[in-house]
Amino acid sequence: MNLALWIAAGLLAAVALTGGVTKTFVPKEKLAAAHGGGWTGDAGVGFVKTLGVLELLAAVGLILPAALGVAPVLVPVTAVCWVLLMAGAMITHGRRGEFAFVLLNLAYLALAAFIVWGRFGPESFTG
Repeated sequence: MNLALWIAAGLLAAVALTGGVTKTFVPKEKLAAAHGGGWTGDAGVGFVKTLGVLELLAAVGLILPAALGVAPVLVPVTAVCWVLLMAGAMITHGRRGEFAFVLLNLAYLALAAFIVWGRFGPESFTG
């Protein structure tokens, strides 16, 4: 179970890192033209960049606290935040009729929920 949770956290951290780098450093106009990025055309630059920074922080928060043994409770807390972020992403894509992205966000949400359950529950770092 511990290995599965580490793998899930690693996969989710890779997703967060990729999305975070893209939203933080790619110009909004280029994002809006990309497949699945149309929502950025309706959002302000600051909002998109803020989401990018939050995703970068999530990538760090899913791995480093446990790997370094410093406040490892931040791993499931970060996963809870990711669940909330994905719920918002699902609403946004759903309103735009982008149901393939809703399903993708649902998969990311499920992965984060697994981490929340496992790290607050049977494979807690504190127990």
